[in-house]
Amino acid sequence: MSELEGYVNSTPTSQHLQREAEKYLPGGSSRGTAYFEPYPFFVDYTKGHHVTDVDGNRYLDFMLNATTYVLGHANQSVVEAVKHQADRGLSYSRPAPSQIKLAEMLCNRVPSVEKIRFTNSGTEGTLNAIRAARAFTGKHKIAKIEGGYHGNHEYVSVSVYTPLGNLETNKTTSVPEWPGQPPSVVEDVLSLPYNDLETTERILSQNADELACLIIEPVLSNFGYLPANHNYLQGIRKLTTKLGILLIFDEVQSFRLASGGAQEIYNVTPDLTAFGKVIGGGMPVGAWGGRNDIMNFFDPTTNPIITHSGTFNANPMTMTAGIATLEQLTPSTLKAMNSLGDTLRGKLRSVFDELNVTAQVTGIGSLFGIHFTNENIVDYRSVLRGDSNKRANLFKALLEEGILMQTKTAGALCTLTTPREVDGLVDAIRRIFARGDQ
Repeated sequence: MSELEGYVNSTPTSQHLQREAEKYLPGGSSRGTAYFEPYPFFVDYTKGHHVTDVDGNRYLDFMLNATTYVLGHANQSVVEAVKHQADRGLSYSRPAPSQIKLAEMLCNRVPSVEKIRFTNSGTEGTLNAIRAARAFTGKHKIAKIEGGYHGNHEYVSVSVYTPLGNLETNKTTSVPEWPGQPPSVVEDVLSLPYNDLETTERILSQNADELACLIIEPVLSNFGYLPANHNYLQGIRKLTTKLGILLIFDEVQSFRLASGGAQEIYNVTPDLTAFGKVIGGGMPVGAWGGRNDIMNFFDPTTNPIITHSGTFNANPMTMTAGIATLEQLTPSTLKAMNSLGDTLRGKLRSVFDELNVTAQVTGIGSLFGIHFTNENIVDYRSVLRGDSNKRANLFKALLEEGILMQTKTAGALCTLTTPREVDGLVDAIRRIFARGDQ
């Protein structure tokens, strides 16, 4: 019996629900990452480090809702805080005190953030950070990393999932993500090669008079959580300062690496930072923050240069869940989780060597990714040259082993992860390759 047949046989209710969902939702979903072939399993409930589907199958979860559940699922303190808030109201027409506390916590943890503003998704966080940069500099173009993902709005939907054959040799290419995008979008977004300071310097210098900002994840999530080269990040900080271009760090996923996010680890200070995921404790959340002189463009006590509204911005349910989460993310807790991530990456490399499997393991701290290639992963193109079919097969085989990862075989640890869960993943991968499922 193939892994696919085993999955289908064990998930009949999910198969039925997928067919029902397709009647009303395109592809049966409202989220691109939710679908995988032949169909996704539907979740019944989550608890701790595990997800249980509607057929009663239990999965050890390393996806953690795209790294969100840094404390594991249904953390007792978070759940109790949310239940208490629910009795007092889900959202209000006016501010709640909880937004002050969460804002204070984030400003205290991230020195580059002097003021912050909340919204409801990481997409909105990066959108508003870019909007602020354009208004502050009076310039309209932006730069991003080739293959970098910053949410689902127009000006970052360029050169995100471009096939290798559509990329020009030895040159970065700005490519629209879907038909009908205005030509001006592609013209106003410059694509930069990750970890290539020489080419980045040339492109930024040639376009400095029109460039408002460079947005970058210091740890590239789309590349299996590939951390930027330290000299590269320092170099672009110096370059953007020199050229009058604002530097935006997208820390929607990398913020979990330290109390002050990846920028604390790298000791590189951006002008603006976008947040999401862990800061909402599992509730919908986004935020952006940075220097006072930039963030004051949103100040409604004067005549704001940029207006920003949103019915559910800084709603007390999200703020309360975020507070309860961050209170538990102490430096020692994060250090222990990151150390276990180092252990996992080391054990994965060892098992691939043991079985003579050509693979690269990327990641930093509590984040990790697996690529099937003999080439060092340094940028988007080196990721694309890997064996994507092998990654897809590993994802499906792990489901049969009762383990959930991202479909691109990347994942994250949580504070509940112990050596037992690490060894469970490593041993499952050893079994899969030993029996020749790849």
